[in-house]
Amino acid sequence: MKNLEEWNIIDVYSRKDAISDGVQVLANPKLTTESGIKFPVYLTEKVYNKYVKVPEGMDKFQNEESRLWDIFTMFKHFARGVDSDFIEFKVSVTLQPRGDWTPNERREGPDDPQRLVTLKAVIGPMDFDDPSPAITIMMPGED
Repeated sequence: MKNLEEWNIIDVYSRKDAISDGVQVLANPKLTTESGIKFPVYLTEKVYNKYVKVPEGMDKFQNEESRLWDIFTMFKHFARGVDSDFIEFKVSVTLQPRGDWTPNERREGPDDPQRLVTLKAVIGPMDFDDPSPAITIMMPGED
């Protein structure tokens, strides 16, 4: 087996690159700490844009911080006692009933604004050059 220094690296797409490209978003570090999560949390662009950003017309009764808090709360609930580097968890999210349902969402009826959403969280190294732990929250099919 080759030593890591002996490998010829062809290409590296780092977390820094993903953030720069907008593929990942760092969750508010203050809120992450206040919620009791020890490690930085990143969300994929798809999760952030669909479930954290406040949908048009809902800004009078919702804000990003509260939506993110809901995701953190359910993540922590499902992560308790799990001995794995990934989990799937569910969170209820209010969205406009536009018919833009995805396979990871369940609803009661066609006009119901509440969606029971399944998300996936993975804990791993912050980046290829930084082994400190970080959590990434994504759609179930994303890697």
